[in-house]
Amino acid sequence: QVQLVESGGGLVQAGGSLRLSCAASGRTFSRYAMGWFRQAPGKEREFVGAIRRSGGTAHYADSVKGRFTISRDNAKTTVYLQMNSLKPEDTAVYYCAADKFAPTWSEPTNWRPDYWGQGTQVTVSS
Repeated sequence: QVQLVESGGGLVQAGGSLRLSCAASGRTFSRYAMGWFRQAPGKEREFVGAIRRSGGTAHYADSVKGRFTISRDNAKTTVYLQMNSLKPEDTAVYYCAADKFAPTWSEPTNWRPDYWGQGTQVTVSS
């Protein structure tokens, strides 16, 4: 199992940037595909992006492509979500997620990971 703890959320103006971190417990971090989801008030949780076990290539939802970047540091057992050019519609609770089975990279939005963090609030003001 793996436990996930997010940090770095907060209030930012439109056009600004935030970096979220997700610290994972355990010594098998590199065996997990990692990702981020978000849930806005009154909406379903949606896929933001995911990254392979080894790092490198990440895949993103169309709504954040070109603005958000996921990276991971397996030595620090941490995954990051760098969010640039933030928009008010990015306001949501952001969740870190992990699973030993990676998404189907041709359809990453169908990923249903087993492990979740508690979430961190991101609010973007206009």
